[in-house]
Amino acid sequence: MNTSHHPIAIVGAGLGGLTLARVLHVHGIPATVYEADPSEKSRTQGGQLDIHENDGQRALADAGLTDEFRAIIHEGAEALRVLDRHGKLLHDEPDDGTARRPEVLRGDLRRILLDSLPDQTVQWGRKVADVRSLGDGQHELTFADGSTVTSSLVVGADGAWSKVRPLLSDAKPEYIGTTFIETYLYDVDERHPATAKAVGVGAMYALTPGKGIVAHREAGNILHTYVELNRPAEWIADIDFTDAAAATARITAEFDGWAPELTALITDGETAPVARMIHTLPDGHRWDRVPGVTLLGDAAHLMPPSGDGANLAMFDGSELAKAIAAHPDDFEAAVAAYEEALFPRSEAFYADAHEILDLCLGERAPFGLIDLFNGDTQS
Repeated sequence: MNTSHHPIAIVGAGLGGLTLARVLHVHGIPATVYEADPSEKSRTQGGQLDIHENDGQRALADAGLTDEFRAIIHEGAEALRVLDRHGKLLHDEPDDGTARRPEVLRGDLRRILLDSLPDQTVQWGRKVADVRSLGDGQHELTFADGSTVTSSLVVGADGAWSKVRPLLSDAKPEYIGTTFIETYLYDVDERHPATAKAVGVGAMYALTPGKGIVAHREAGNILHTYVELNRPAEWIADIDFTDAAAATARITAEFDGWAPELTALITDGETAPVARMIHTLPDGHRWDRVPGVTLLGDAAHLMPPSGDGANLAMFDGSELAKAIAAHPDDFEAAVAAYEEALFPRSEAFYADAHEILDLCLGERAPFGLIDLFNGDTQS
């Protein structure tokens, strides 16, 4: 079987990998993205993201996609409210219309990135099974179907369980003792009016130490919920999520005595509950320079969810692309410059991510989070 050569091989067609490919394309530099999914529409792309001025929006500007981004913003979604477990309103922050952190659906954002790339940039159904060094900065990617390609620069944009990371680092994601359980409600104003009212037009946080219910109103009259629990891995493993009714009952039992309009986000869920166990890489994860390979996004700096992950991945992609454009004939100089900025930039966000998780589920919940929101409002 002939092995083709692609100078820049990006593993993973998430937001970070696609931003890298797009900004390279803007600079006239071709790249190939290898994605395990069989097609763009083979699975849902998760919920709503708030896109920050200093990283996500800058990356989209570098990609020449600011207008397309503005067209997919969910107006009003920056509103947020905090309730206690009885449904009492503790904090209410309307969307002030400034669009500092506008909300968009991850799937819409991915679509505008995909639409901006030349045909055949993304190769679907190409699950990477192995990556090995050939020496002199060259690498060979082997796919699940046995086919191979070689590359002068392999970029791991393949998330938490990256196949590329072992070339650079022995670090593995570890469970931090928190799991988010995902559910959806549809046609909420008509079918679930009390719950729709409790959530409001943006984000709703109902939190106590060790547990909470967080919901976002998404375009299309949808409520997307994450039930947050501090529980050991064994506790989660003991729940049979293939039995949706039993799993729902088990999770609901953790919220005994909570307001019914809040627990309805669990009990009335119209999709089977899905457990998202939160894993992180070591704080400040970094690696020594290895020729011909680097990482971005969660593959590089997996941390607790704090609203920064997608923004950082896109910014990583844009910054790497610009470094390559500045050194088009010297990938090593480009990657060295990228990583020199990446490591301190990422390290600062680890502490913030842990702090936000503690504000949500720590012993002061929800009042620490309210203090944070009030600080944001005053700044």
